[in-house]
Amino acid sequence: MPKPECALPPLHRLLYEESVQRALAEDLGLAGDVTTDAIVAPGASATAVIIVRSAGRVAGIDVAGTAFCCLDPHAAVETSIGDGCDASPGQALATIRGSARAVLSAERTALNFLGHLSGIATATRNIVQAVASYESKIVCTRKTIPGLRALEKYAVRAGGGSNHRFGLDDAVLIKDNHRLLAGGVEEAVRRVRRHAGHMVKIEVEVDTLDELEQALSLKVDAVLLDNMPLDVLAQGVRMSKKRAISEASGGITPADAPQVAATGVDLISIGWITHSAPALDVSLEIL
Repeated sequence: MPKPECALPPLHRLLYEESVQRALAEDLGLAGDVTTDAIVAPGASATAVIIVRSAGRVAGIDVAGTAFCCLDPHAAVETSIGDGCDASPGQALATIRGSARAVLSAERTALNFLGHLSGIATATRNIVQAVASYESKIVCTRKTIPGLRALEKYAVRAGGGSNHRFGLDDAVLIKDNHRLLAGGVEEAVRRVRRHAGHMVKIEVEVDTLDELEQALSLKVDAVLLDNMPLDVLAQGVRMSKKRAISEASGGITPADAPQVAATGVDLISIGWITHSAPALDVSLEIL
């Protein structure tokens, strides 16, 4: 079935299949699903539907489907909505046909991934909508569950947000402890430029406008304006215009995000959309 227009290009299965297999192995343990194996005949088949109980933005529908296919390679998973689409309470997201044992044994793993990723997508969507009248982009951080970063950052994109760096190896971010150990902003930037390749962008975290001016004078690519009061942040954004990409961070919530965006900052980075977003309520029902 073709995916709706709102759907994102899916992640390659290689990026998450191992995570799904580990989650299944954790749940099945050494003895397997003793409840299902005792009740359901080995050859029994079943049809089940995944539904959403509360409104939200979907992410991870193919990941959920993979859980069933890992236990039953012949299972058929038909999705009725794509990642990046909004779902209404009671709406069916996918139908699964296959081994009844596999359907029941994979149920919790599938729903855990789907609910968690959809929760991230929903939280991201909500805050993106809150700043929609401004130019600021909402970006995530490295505050992700170990092993799930690719999936969680994908869920942020499903919610309309953008991704910050994926790891320590794809961009330079000089933070306060780096500055301290180097002896200041200038020396930290000098050391980075001597060490990093020409394709690596450099961002510097600053706490004050004096530190910001130092960073800007060094012609870095981006500046992270950390935990600044709104009036100071606005001044820092003005200083950064046409000199570096500006990013605001530090405990930003949906309530104050519009005020932060009103300063004209380019990026607003928010860690809680990955580490604290509530899961979307999804369930599986045997038909």
